[in-house]
Amino acid sequence: MEQQESKMKSRTVKDVSPHEFVKAYAAHLKRSGKIELPEWTDIVKTGVHKELAPYDADWYYIRAASMARKIYMRGGLGVGAFRRIYGGSKRNGSRPPHFCKSSGSIARHILQQLESINIVDKDGKGGRRITSSGQRDLDQVAGRVAVATSA
Repeated sequence: MEQQESKMKSRTVKDVSPHEFVKAYAAHLKRSGKIELPEWTDIVKTGVHKELAPYDADWYYIRAASMARKIYMRGGLGVGAFRRIYGGSKRNGSRPPHFCKSSGSIARHILQQLESINIVDKDGKGGRRITSSGQRDLDQVAGRVAVATSA
């Protein structure tokens, strides 16, 4: 009886592993074809603190999935917050390293793409918040991840 109840229990994004969820949601975004890749994704660096462009060809979908999850978990995040979240340490050679923000253009472009497919919406108090259809979409993917990891 308990096994049936655990299978029937709906899973949300908060119940599954962040790493597994982001991989699954990135694959979902790529499969759906709603997010279009800009032509600059193969040559752009993700921040001033990086030396090279990302090696993974699907990095744009992974970043979009990660940003959608972060907005789901804690709404009210804008471009500045994502610049801080994805920033990192800039290595200055023999000089001391310093924190450096990531690219705002990438964050802004992904947020606009997520808005166009109705996953996030602008919040009146600033930043973005998840829409009801976006929450449903993310929870469906989380349910699939929960089933795949429990099997």
